[in-house]
Amino acid sequence: MMQPGDHLFLALQRNGGMLAIVASSATIQNQLFWLFGLEEQEEFAFTYQEIGEGSAELDFAARYILEELGIEPEEPEADRIDTLIEQFGLIFPKTAVFSQLARKSLPDVSAQDDPDRALIEWLEREEQMFRRLERRMVAERIGGGFHSPDGADVDGFLSFSLSVQNRRKSRAGQALEHHLEAIFIAHAIEHVRGAETENKNKPDFLFPGQAEYRDPNFPESRLSMLGAKSTLKDRWRQVLSEAERIFPKHLLTLEPGISENQTTEMQVKNLRLVVPQGLHSTFRASQRGWLMDLNEFLQLVKARRS
Repeated sequence: MMQPGDHLFLALQRNGGMLAIVASSATIQNQLFWLFGLEEQEEFAFTYQEIGEGSAELDFAARYILEELGIEPEEPEADRIDTLIEQFGLIFPKTAVFSQLARKSLPDVSAQDDPDRALIEWLEREEQMFRRLERRMVAERIGGGFHSPDGADVDGFLSFSLSVQNRRKSRAGQALEHHLEAIFIAHAIEHVRGAETENKNKPDFLFPGQAEYRDPNFPESRLSMLGAKSTLKDRWRQVLSEAERIFPKHLLTLEPGISENQTTEMQVKNLRLVVPQGLHSTFRASQRGWLMDLNEFLQLVKARRS
């Protein structure tokens, strides 16, 4: 199934097994080069990198890439997380409640002092809480079995599995928006979440608000918008039509190591990518000067407001 130009990564696992990853997407290739600490090789070249005990810390970007590969890293602070989620039993609370609890559990993290760090740490904590509660609920459901009068309830199992996957995707996007809004509030930035623009489009965040956007006399130079997508893939083009009065548009993502082809196309389309500072190292040096971090975006919006 490999094609010319694909990269093959072979990773020896602790259990003695070998993980073989065929990467055809440029973004995935970039992510794996960064994850394994490799430099891109010329065609037919082969390189080797030993990763010893404790030589690589699993930060947000590393966890993101591993989970995309279907590998779930060990959960840190499991006992601490269990204490936080005990109050929910086997029921998921509303995402806003979960996000607020994640922020409260990290009192030393300041959105005002370091919004980039705050966003990542809040998201990491919420993800830890979500996975622990999800694990309890899935174990309880599987323990009860999937039975029907005709035997095994295959349709019931498939439906349950799909609901688990859909819930993960949905809550990740909602959590990102909740934490971004908390940062905007901490910086006293006027904004509207989900405001309606042309053709019933709804950018994730509009600054300073919908009334100003709809006022033809309000200067376009003082308007801003921000899309928010935890994973990008090819969905970034959706943002291009969401606020016709605003250029350039801004899009925040948590996806590391996006390919140069994609970021170049974004520049052509007048879309500026906002990535938390801690993820900038996963991009190539030629891309980093163009990337914005969250703090830079906040300063831009504040400047336009004044």
